[in-house]
Amino acid sequence: MNLRLENFRMVRKLVVVTAGMFAFGYALVPIYNAICEMTGINVLAIGERDIPGAKSNVTNTQVDVSRTITVEFDANSRGPWEFKPEKRSMQVHPGQMATVMYEFQNMQNRKMSAQAIPSYAPQQASPYFNKVECFCFNQYTLEPGEKKAWPVVFVIDPKLSKDVTTITLSYTFFEVGGKVPAAPVAAAVVKTKAPA
Repeated sequence: MNLRLENFRMVRKLVVVTAGMFAFGYALVPIYNAICEMTGINVLAIGERDIPGAKSNVTNTQVDVSRTITVEFDANSRGPWEFKPEKRSMQVHPGQMATVMYEFQNMQNRKMSAQAIPSYAPQQASPYFNKVECFCFNQYTLEPGEKKAWPVVFVIDPKLSKDVTTITLSYTFFEVGGKVPAAPVAAAVVKTKAPA
């Protein structure tokens, strides 16, 4: 009987400790926010508060709105699949981040691993065309008939020469590890001497 009473007291203490731990854990977020608000140590969340005299919309000062560049998108494929951009061109300001989607579809009846290689025209624009995200960084595997769309996120460096007004971004999509047809063999040409 005495053992039973001790067990009941122990269970009661454990329930109280568990409830206290739950309440403390639940109260941690408001306590943390109150401490950060009083001390000002949460500088990462400073933009979430209304600061007197601060602009609500922060603009990117690195965007050159005085210039507009036309970016044309081209897609080539080596193999039986569809590969195309969602749009053929767009207008962007240097320093402005832009996104275009490219669509892929494996038209073969087998699984395919492929990758895309970019090229630029004019060539002098290449070092100024910065891709933040691009499907060309990786190889992808597509199941038979599978269709996917992947983004290209890019920024044109404002240091690009002012005489460049159009840039063409071209991708060639090719199979990786697939069978490459052999080069054609030239027919042997036999030279005969002309009769004298």
